[in-house]
Amino acid sequence: QVQLVESGGGLVQPGGSLRLSCAASGIIFSIYHMGWYRQAPGKQRELVARITSGDTANYADSVKGRFTISRDNAKNTVYLQMDSLRPEDTAAYYCNAAVGAISNWGQGTQVTVSS
Repeated sequence: QVQLVESGGGLVQPGGSLRLSCAASGIIFSIYHMGWYRQAPGKQRELVARITSGDTANYADSVKGRFTISRDNAKNTVYLQMDSLRPEDTAAYYCNAAVGAISNWGQGTQVTVSS
């Protein structure tokens, strides 16, 4: 059974940092492309960052230079380091594991950026 468990969300002030983690089980983690998506109230879910099985990362324009995605295949975990957070980064953040036509989602973790 595939499980993706996100953690690390919370309330942070503008300009602050958070590190999200997504621990995967039930998959051969190293072959999966891993992504972080977010969904704010009333908006569509959008890609934030993605890292391929070959460690190639790409980012949404809105987070380039502020967020960093990384993966640790030994720990079956993908991370999202978020710096210089802005109120507009407030959303539920979801982990995704995909390979071919297979796509799995975590339950999400809430990130709120507010003073």
